[in-house]
Amino acid sequence: MNIFKKTILSVLASLLLIGNVYADKIKIGTEGAYPPWNSKDASGALIGFEVELAEELCKIMGHECTIVEQDWDGMIPALLMRKFDAIMAGMSITAERQKTITFSQGYADEVAALAVMKGSSLESMDTPEGINLTLGGSAVKKTLKTLTAALAGKTVCTQTGTIHQNFLESGDVGKVNVRTYKTQDEVNLDLTSGRCDVALAAAVAFTDYADKSGKPVVLVGPTFSGGAFGNGVGVGIRQGGNDAIGTRDAKLLKDFNKAINTARKQGIISKLAIKHFGFDASM
Repeated sequence: MNIFKKTILSVLASLLLIGNVYADKIKIGTEGAYPPWNSKDASGALIGFEVELAEELCKIMGHECTIVEQDWDGMIPALLMRKFDAIMAGMSITAERQKTITFSQGYADEVAALAVMKGSSLESMDTPEGINLTLGGSAVKKTLKTLTAALAGKTVCTQTGTIHQNFLESGDVGKVNVRTYKTQDEVNLDLTSGRCDVALAAAVAFTDYADKSGKPVVLVGPTFSGGAFGNGVGVGIRQGGNDAIGTRDAKLLKDFNKAINTARKQGIISKLAIKHFGFDASM
C-alpha cells in the first residue's frame, strides 16, 4: 500500500510540475507583415518593434515565449482556437474587438494617416495636423467635410479587417471607393504602381516603407486617432472564463499589464519605439 501511495504521489507531483512548466510557456501571434510594428528579415525571422517588445515583456514576466506568424485576417479566430495565447500585431484596442477578446493596457499609439505619391493633387488639402474622433468638435467636423470632398471619386486602398477599413466604410468621409488587400505590403505596392489614388494605414507603415524603398510616398491630410481608430495598441488575450484555462488567460492578462507597466517605467517601450518608429510612440 505504501508503495502504491508513493507511486500516486509521484505521478501527481510530475503532473503538477508539467502543469507549472506549461503555464510558464506562452505563444504570441504576430503578423510579420506590418513593418515597423512586425515584419520578417531576409532569412524569414520575425523582427520589429513588437517582436522585440514581446521578448522584453516575457523576460519581465518570467515566461518562456514563442512568437509565431499568423495572417492578419485570421488573427482573432486563431487566438480563440488557442493556436496561441496572445496577440501582439499592431492591433488597436477598439470597442468592436472587445466584444470578442480582451486587451491589456495600451503600450503604443498608432496614429493613422493617408498617403499618396508625391505630386498628387491631394497634397494641397488644407487640414489640421491631427484630429481625434473621440473628442469631436467643429474642427473635426470641418476636417471630415474637407476629406469627403477630397476623396470623392478616388480609389482608397487599405488592409482588410483593420480599423482603417472600418473608418473608410463608416460614412464619416462619405461614400468612398475602398479597395482592400490582405497585407500592408500589397497596399504599398499598388499605391506606388498607381492602382490606388490614396491609401490609409498607420502613419509609420508609410514612412517606414518610403525610407526603405526610396519611393516618393508622402503623408497628406491629418493624422487620425480616437473613435474608429481605437485607443492605442495593446496585447490581445482571450476573455477569461471560470474553468482552468479561463483562469490562466485572466492571469496572463494581469501578467502582461504588470510587465507593460514595468517596461514603461524602465524606458524600454520608449527606447524600442524610437528605434523602430523614429519617435516615442509609447503610451
